[in-house]
Amino acid sequence: MSSPPDLPLTPSRDPRARAWLQSFVPGLRAPLRGAVALASVSGVLVVAQALVLARVGAAAVDGRFEAAAQLPWLLALLPLFALRFLLVRAAERVAFGAGAALRQRLRVDLLRRLQAMGTPWLQQQQRGDLLNTLVNGIEALEAYFARYLPAARTTALVPAAILVAVAFVDRQSAAILLCTAPLIPLFMWLIGRGAEDLNQQQWLRLARLSARFLDALQGLSTLRLLGASRREAAVVEQVSEDYRAATMRVLRVAFLSAVVLEFLATLSIAMIAVWIGFRLLWGQMHFAQGFFVLLLAPEYYAPLRALGGVYHLRMDALAAAQRMHALFELEPEPARQGLVLPPRHAPGIVLRDVHYRHEDGRQALCGCDLRIAPGQVTALVGASGAGKSSLLHLLLGGSAPQRGSIEIDGRDLGAFDSRQWLQQLVLLPQRPRLFAASIADNLRLARPDADTAALREALRMACADEFVDRLAQGLDTLVGERGAGLSQGQQQRLALARLLLRDPALVLLDEPTASLDGVLQQRLLPSLASWLRGRTVLLVAHRLRTLDLAQQVVVLDRGRVVEQGTAQQLAAAGGAFARLLRAQELA
Repeated sequence: MSSPPDLPLTPSRDPRARAWLQSFVPGLRAPLRGAVALASVSGVLVVAQALVLARVGAAAVDGRFEAAAQLPWLLALLPLFALRFLLVRAAERVAFGAGAALRQRLRVDLLRRLQAMGTPWLQQQQRGDLLNTLVNGIEALEAYFARYLPAARTTALVPAAILVAVAFVDRQSAAILLCTAPLIPLFMWLIGRGAEDLNQQQWLRLARLSARFLDALQGLSTLRLLGASRREAAVVEQVSEDYRAATMRVLRVAFLSAVVLEFLATLSIAMIAVWIGFRLLWGQMHFAQGFFVLLLAPEYYAPLRALGGVYHLRMDALAAAQRMHALFELEPEPARQGLVLPPRHAPGIVLRDVHYRHEDGRQALCGCDLRIAPGQVTALVGASGAGKSSLLHLLLGGSAPQRGSIEIDGRDLGAFDSRQWLQQLVLLPQRPRLFAASIADNLRLARPDADTAALREALRMACADEFVDRLAQGLDTLVGERGAGLSQGQQQRLALARLLLRDPALVLLDEPTASLDGVLQQRLLPSLASWLRGRTVLLVAHRLRTLDLAQQVVVLDRGRVVEQGTAQQLAAAGGAFARLLRAQELA
């Protein structure tokens, strides 16, 4: 099994990625301001809360505590506590709402960009890396906007309000707060400089591990057949070990950062407490003043410590933004503007000396010459690797042959409008894809306006109506991603039903009955043959019975046509087709 090259592990600090990340701020300015305002009001209420506690505490220490006189102040604490709680929760909800909206927008934009890049580009990419970007990358950006930015902006407002309140009570304590506060962001910046590179390397390692693991998992059957599963498992184990070691290095820096920030905040609070203690001892300060300052000192540093706790979200977002920005910077190839086939027109197809190599250099087609008459069903047979799937791929227009030409009604395929060409054909692969949705929604992917009667007719023709009717919710039954919850045969029949809802001019089939038993094949083939009548069909046949659909059989060997004719003629000729039948290697 071939796999793409490993991802580089060199971190990048592209300023354009940072600018791209900040470009989302204007669109989220209103909710971010709302979240910051709510959090700031909650911080200001801390001052009122400390004032009440200082008054009650001073009365108790001075021996002037009277329950009747202090009860209203104690009762005032209850609404203050409740209001602070509600404000903090409201701020979190507003911020997370903004982050969720951004997450949805980014996923839609990224999926559209990947779709616009086209199939050939996607086939060259590390799929695990793309999935990691779509899932973990967008989650990292959501956390940046929902948690880090509100915390960063609150840090500039709440300590300032507390500093002003302390300055009115005691200027010396305010001076200590003012001098010690910059130490926390300073050390956070110093430690963060090295942590950012480590975090980007960690992100790249995660992308590399995701890509390698997904490729190995999807190719597990091939690896076992080739006896290479143990070797690939060792590679995945080594990549996992590299990721574990890198994770420990990042955690070491993160814990160091947390310890330093906690130490600085604790040291600053201790300085204020010691200084207030001496001044109380010397009679230079009233107890109520000192108690008020001591109550506010931890709250003064709390936003700074909270910012240090979420600073890693900024680094995660910057690492993810590098990859996302690179994807958005890619320019998709413009859709071809050209000839348009008449609707429902079954085209004739001619391949002239077609040569095609895969990206890894493997030869797929070598001098392939083939003529397919309009409205004819042509079956492709041959051993594995003969070039059947590559021929279907070329007809989709995803790639162009390196040599030779593919003509549609006498015109080169490259001259046709690419979007309109794809709308004129359908492809049913051997392993069709069903999505996490209801059966009806999966069928309506082929024809969104199809009513229930049309869906049931398609199910009947695909011999899928019986098992769908047995389901508790019928057409509204939910299936999992990739058809989870259904057997391979049931998935195949639903995919056939989806195919039958379309009205294409060109049909590409890769053994439409591969997962069905003999009884179901016998029931299905007549209705499928009726539907195919009048359409140009290219059918990759893996079973002898499927050849009953074809008027022409083409035998491929090493990327070229070696025999062509009806199944009876080729079997009687005793050539390559007859040898495939005897060896039971029809496909």
